[in-house]
Amino acid sequence: MGEEQLLIKKRFKNIPPVRLIVVSFVIVILVGTFLLMLPICSRNGLPTAFIDSLFTATSATCVTGLVIFDTWTHWNVLGQAIILVLIQIGGLGVVTLTTGFSLLLRRKLGLRDLQLATENTSGDTMDIVRLVRIIITFTFFCELTGAMLLMIRFVPQFGVRGIWVGVFTAISAYCNAGFDILGFVMKNGGLIPYVSDPFVCLVVGGLIVIGGIGFVVISDIYYARLHTRFHKLKPVHLNFHSTLALGMSAILIVLGTILFFICENDNTLRGMNLGTKLNASLFQSISPRTAGFATIDIAKEHDFTKIITVVLMFIGASPAGTGGGIKTTTFLVLLATVLSVMRGEEETTIFHRRLDKFTVYRALSIFTIAALTVLVTTGIILTADPHVNGIDALFEATSSFGTVGLTAGVTPTLSWISKLAVTLTMFIGRVGPVSLGLALTLHRGHRAVGSILPEGKIIVG
Repeated sequence: MGEEQLLIKKRFKNIPPVRLIVVSFVIVILVGTFLLMLPICSRNGLPTAFIDSLFTATSATCVTGLVIFDTWTHWNVLGQAIILVLIQIGGLGVVTLTTGFSLLLRRKLGLRDLQLATENTSGDTMDIVRLVRIIITFTFFCELTGAMLLMIRFVPQFGVRGIWVGVFTAISAYCNAGFDILGFVMKNGGLIPYVSDPFVCLVVGGLIVIGGIGFVVISDIYYARLHTRFHKLKPVHLNFHSTLALGMSAILIVLGTILFFICENDNTLRGMNLGTKLNASLFQSISPRTAGFATIDIAKEHDFTKIITVVLMFIGASPAGTGGGIKTTTFLVLLATVLSVMRGEEETTIFHRRLDKFTVYRALSIFTIAALTVLVTTGIILTADPHVNGIDALFEATSSFGTVGLTAGVTPTLSWISKLAVTLTMFIGRVGPVSLGLALTLHRGHRAVGSILPEGKIIVG
C-alpha cells in the first residue's frame, strides 16, 4: 500500500501544472452540474436537465453569465448560492483559492504549490506568495465594499432581500461573471431598470474594471504607489506590463463609450436625457470586457453596434484577472507587430522596448486559436439553429469565448447541440486556448533538447 501511494504521489508530481489547473476547472464544473440538477435547487421543486445544469455550471465557473433560465426565476436561494460559489471559485481560480487559504492557515508551500500558483496567476515564482496574499485580501475587500455600497440602493428598495441582491451582484461584478438575481424586478432584464441610476452603474462598472485589470497590475499598483506612501518611501514607477494594461484598458473604455453613444443615440438611447445616455454608453463600453451585465436591450442594438461590442468582447480584460478574451496586452502586441512589420523592422517594439519573439508567437497563437474557436462555434450555431441570424450567432460565440455573458436574446432558444458548443467555448475561453492546448499535448512528441531542425523557407503575404 505504501508503494502504491508513493507511485500515485510520483505520478501527481509529474503532471504539468497547466494540466492540473485545467482539470481543476473540469472537476468544479461537474460537481456544480450535479448539484444544480437536484430538485432542491429549483423553485418548482423539479430536477433540472443535465445539459441545462452543465451549461449553467460552466457559465458560472467560467465567469461568463450566459443563462438558459433567468437566475432568480428558475433557481431558489440554494441554487443561487451554488452559482455564486462557482462564480467565486471560477473568478479567482481553484489553485489561487487553495494556495491563499494555505497561506492564511500559515502552511508552508512546497515547490509544486508554487509552480501551480505561478502558472495560474501569470506571476513570478519569487513573489508568488506575496501576490496570492494580495489577490485573496484585495478580492474580499472589494467584494465586501461593493456589496455594502449596493445595499445602500437595494435594501431601501427590497428590504432584507436587498442584502442578498447586493452581495450576489458585487461578487458577480468583481468576478466579471454577469449573473444577476434581479428577475423579480424585470425577468431577464439584468440592470436595464437601473440605466438611469449612475450610482448602481458606477459601482458595478468599477467592480468590473478592478476585477478585470489583472492581479499582477493590482499588486504592482499597491507596491509602487500605496506601499511606498504608507511606509514613507520614494514612489517607484509602475512596471512596463502594468503601464500597457492600464493604458490599453482606458483607451478601449473611452473609445467604446464614444462609439456606442454615436451609434445608439437614435436607437436604444432615444428618449433619454444626456446624463443617462452617457451613463448607459459608459456602462456598455465597460461591460463587454468581460462582465455581461447590460443596461439596455442588446437585441435592439444596430448591427454595427453589435460588431463593435464583438470586438470589445474578443479583446476582453487584462491577463491574470477575472475576465476573459484574448486580453488587452495580447491585442497590443499584435498591433505593435503589424506596425513594426509595416515599418520594415525585424523585431516588435512598443514604446522603444523590444519584445522577445516568444511573446509575439504566443500572442499570434492565442489570436489564431481564439478566432478559429469563435468561427467554428458561430458555424455550429448557424447550422443547428437556422432561426439565429449571422450577427447574433457571431455575438453569442464571441460572448461565450470572451466569458462575457452578453446575448442578443439567443441563449434560451439554442438547441442542445449549440448549448454544448457554447459550453465548450466558455471553457476554452476561461482556461485559455494555449493553456488548454498545452494541457492536452504536453509530453507528446517533444523533440530532443538541443536538436537542430533544417530551415524551411516559405513565402507569405
